[in-house]
Order: sequence, then structure tokens, then C-alpha cells
Amino acid sequence: MMYQVYQAQADLLHPLRQFARVGANLAGLFDVSRYTPPLMRQFAAALTIFAEAGLTHQRPPFGIPTVTVRSETIAVTEEAADDMPFGTLLHFRKDSALIQPRVLLVAPMSGHFATLLRGTVEVMLPEHDLYITDWKNARDVPLSEGRFGLDEFTDHLVRWLGVMGPGSHIVAVCQPAVPALAAAAVMAEGGDPAQPRSITLMAGPIDTRVNPTRVNELAASRSIDWFERHLISAVPWRYPGAFRHVYPGFLQLSAFMSMNLDRHISAHFTQLRSLVGGDEASAEAHRKFYDEYGAVMDLPAEFYLETVRRVFQEHDLPRGELTWHRQKVRPEAIRRTGLLTVEGERDDICAIGQTMAALDLCSRIPVNLKQNHVQTGVGHYGVFSGRRWTREVYPRVREMIQVMN
Repeated sequence: MMYQVYQAQADLLHPLRQFARVGANLAGLFDVSRYTPPLMRQFAAALTIFAEAGLTHQRPPFGIPTVTVRSETIAVTEEAADDMPFGTLLHFRKDSALIQPRVLLVAPMSGHFATLLRGTVEVMLPEHDLYITDWKNARDVPLSEGRFGLDEFTDHLVRWLGVMGPGSHIVAVCQPAVPALAAAAVMAEGGDPAQPRSITLMAGPIDTRVNPTRVNELAASRSIDWFERHLISAVPWRYPGAFRHVYPGFLQLSAFMSMNLDRHISAHFTQLRSLVGGDEASAEAHRKFYDEYGAVMDLPAEFYLETVRRVFQEHDLPRGELTWHRQKVRPEAIRRTGLLTVEGERDDICAIGQTMAALDLCSRIPVNLKQNHVQTGVGHYGVFSGRRWTREVYPRVREMIQVMN
């Protein structure tokens, strides 16, 4: 009933948010001078914040129409290189004959859409032929399309690397570090010509036994049955994925926000002051961030539960027990692929050492092809977005790709 209760609440609040939006616009019409009563401005600002506070379940646009390459402005077109029920291999095709390294950017399936990596894309796109895993909202995938678990996630990466062709590189952000490494291992053991030339794992939970965080401790504190009983719900009948069991995106967002609740409350009070004071630039920056942050997607239940159990509770990969369709995953099978791990000094989701563990697991990769980078002064998101990512992390990622290209 959890999803149904949420949906009923959302349906109830929707017309109220629309009225609030109209009210804010009407109040704005009277804000014609600095003599407008402060109470009127405060009322309009409060209505605006309420109107914009709702969640959405549709992927926002990447919105990258052009990119600058060698001082030339080049048009960018989003194309589906391959389309599957649970995700699309999205290609940012540039209108240029320039040959650049092909890179598969693996977005996390963690309650937000792949557009959460817009900043990552914007930085990498000028120098790479970039593809991204554009995962679909599970509530829009009919039950007839079957299950989607860790094995199926790995299947998609193997297939999409094949679509991209030999000589590609893979960059996995956060949660998909495990299936990305598994895909590379499976392809290496099978002698697949499309196995990646380099693997970059960024803030991913390869071995969560190392320096456990609050997230790791929470995952280990409950049984998998508890997670299934309390966090899994069926999609309401009105959606294409009706009756599919999912981990709702609104629950994931609530969990993320509760970890830094004071920061989010402070941000909204700051937004109130910006709106009252007429600071449009700050207000728009806040709006842009929360429009993205509030766009949520549901996860297939089997994928969420298998990730909790196999990655965070039983630690299958570092113990040598991870399987893919009952076949043992052997990271030591990877021999000729470069490996870069990236971690954040202040990461409270994936602590230092958890991603670096991949270097030991890939024991047959030559030492000179393995690197680790700990980025000082950043938390989880700073590893792949923001100023430090652009100026300090990205050059290391680019160097690994260039060396192995």
C-alpha cells in the first residue's frame, strides 16, 4: 500500500501546487517597485517554493545542444544506439568527422535518472565520443518484459560495449562499479574483442567491508527480508509497469535527503530569501538543482534487493563469490586493460579504500596499468561533478583513456 498512499498524496497536492503557482504569478504582477510591501513578496516566495517542491518521474533533458572542440562549436545530437526495455544506450553524436576515444559512461541506477551525470557528460564530451547508460523508470516497464537484476545489468553493459565495438573504454560512477568490473571480467575470460581497453571506477562499492559508512552499516543492520517487507512496493495500476515490484524512487530520495537534512532545509530558506530579495541568479541555480534532484525513478525490486544482499551484505565480489548467470566472475581474468579507481576524501557514501579494492582483485593487470586517485576536499558527488572534478579528477580519467587508447 506504500506506493498507493504516496500516489494518493501526490494526486491531492498536485492541484494545490498549481493554485500556488498561479497565486505566485499573480502576486508577482503587483511587485512593480521597491515599495511593494515585504509581506507580499514573502507570500509570493512561499507560494513559489511550495509549487516547485513536488517530485517528478520523467527524465529531464540533458540539454547539451553544442560543444566546443578545438575552438570550434559543434552540434550535438542525442541518438539511441541501442534500445532495451530497461535502458537505452544513448550516444551524444557530434557533427564532426573527428575521431575520438569511445567511452561508455555507466550511470548509477539509484533513484535518479542518468541526467544526474550531466556535469560529467559536459566535461568529457569535448574530447570523447561519449555514450551513456540511460536507464528507464521501472514503473514504465511492463511486467511482460521480465526481471532486471544484477545479472541483467551486467548483460546490458556487455551488450552495449559490443554495440560500441572494440577499442572502447568504460567509466562507471558509484553503484555500477561492481557490474562494470564484472562485465569486463566476463568479457576478458571469454576473449570478447569488445572488452574495454580501460576501466575507470569512481566512488564505487567494490568492497564495503573497508571503512564502513552509515550507508554500509544500514545495509548490514537488517535482513534482506526486512528490506523486502518495508521498502518494496507494487506499481499502481495506472502506469505501464502496473504491479511490477519496485524500490520507489521517492523512498531513495527521502533516504538521501535525511542524511543531510539540515543542508536541504537551509537551502530552501536561502531560496526564500533569494526570491524575496529579487536575486534571480541564485534562485534559478537553486531551482535548476532541485528540478534535477526531485526527478526520481523507481528501481526494479530484484535489482535493489540483489545489490543490497550481494554487494553490501555478503560482499560477493571481494570474497571471490560473485557469479553472473551461475558463472564465477574472475577479475583476475582481466590482463590487458588499464584500471583507474577514484575516491573522494570526504565521501560519506563510499569511503576511501572501498573502490581501490578493485586494484588488488585485478591481480593480473600489470602494475604500470593500475592507478588510484584520492581527490582531496570532496564528498561523494564531488568525485564526478563540480570544480574539483573538472580541474583535478577529469585530467586523470582522460590520461588513463589516452594511454590505453
